Amino acid sequence: MSSPSKTRTSFYRRLYVAHLIEQGIDTVPSLMAATGMPRRTAQDTLTALEELDICCRFIPESGQRHNVGHYTVENWGPIAPEWVSANAEHLRKTLGYPSVRD
Repeated sequence: MSSPSKTRTSFYRRLYVAHLIEQGIDTVPSLMAATGMPRRTAQDTLTALEELDICCRFIPESGQRHNVGHYTVENWGPIAPEWVSANAEHLRKTLGYPSVRD
């Protein structure tokens, strides 16, 4: 089987990141640790969620400086989160990310 296209991996990466946020892996450092993504890729992926109409918002921790906080998915738009959850392992393997340990 041929390797997935850049379009497919970009789409899968966005879906998988939104899924991880729903699972509590909701900060840039935790996303980096779970996926092996560089910081910039993680940040760009979070920003790109809006292109899929996934509403993801940063929630700052009160009293903290330097953008300390976490992300939350407020609305999945046209994406079925149930499908993403059911297919998360396929997305992870396609992207070549490590297993997420509980």
